Amino acid sequence: MTGSENGTSKVKRAPRSPGPRVGDVDTRSEILAAALDLFSAQGYEATSMRAVATKAHVDPALVRHFFKDKDTLFAHALADNSEIERRIVAALAGDRSSLGARLADTYLGLWEDEVIAPILLGLAKSVATSQVAARLFIEIMGARVQPNIDIPLPPLSVATGFALSGTHLFGTAFGRYVLKIPALAEPSREDIVALVAPTIQRYLELR
Repeated sequence: MTGSENGTSKVKRAPRSPGPRVGDVDTRSEILAAALDLFSAQGYEATSMRAVATKAHVDPALVRHFFKDKDTLFAHALADNSEIERRIVAALAGDRSSLGARLADTYLGLWEDEVIAPILLGLAKSVATSQVAARLFIEIMGARVQPNIDIPLPPLSVATGFALSGTHLFGTAFGRYVLKIPALAEPSREDIVALVAPTIQRYLELR
């Protein structure tokens, strides 16, 4: 009897279904979506491969078939969510003199996006509580975003400037959108960008 005949779908199999089917792109996407949801909601440490399998309605063996361990699954869940990367890379293009303002405005705008904000908060929770998640986050974002910073500086200076910019913006966003510190939460985004942009510009140019 085929999957369509017994009422089961191609992607959403019962948790105890037989072993993996190679090349099922839809299933891989389902697993990544489930993983991202759980990492965002619970953080890296509290999320297990079995929990991801349950949420994706697949056998745990299938999760390990596509992603051999939790580190690999986390890395792919982060890297495959390209919208955050896409917006940041787009902000890095254009006039260098306004780079700090564009990057600050884009990053704070991500925290105001109702779809992306929970992901950012979940990633923040993961990297704050797990050294493994923090290392993976730094490696992935650094490898994918940093090369797009088109500034003629030595590699170490670019890396330092990128790190300073990221931590500064993260701290500002966390205080504004999570802790809701009045001095950061009450001004408009434009006002906050105007305050932090010169510092971000200086970090990226290191002058």
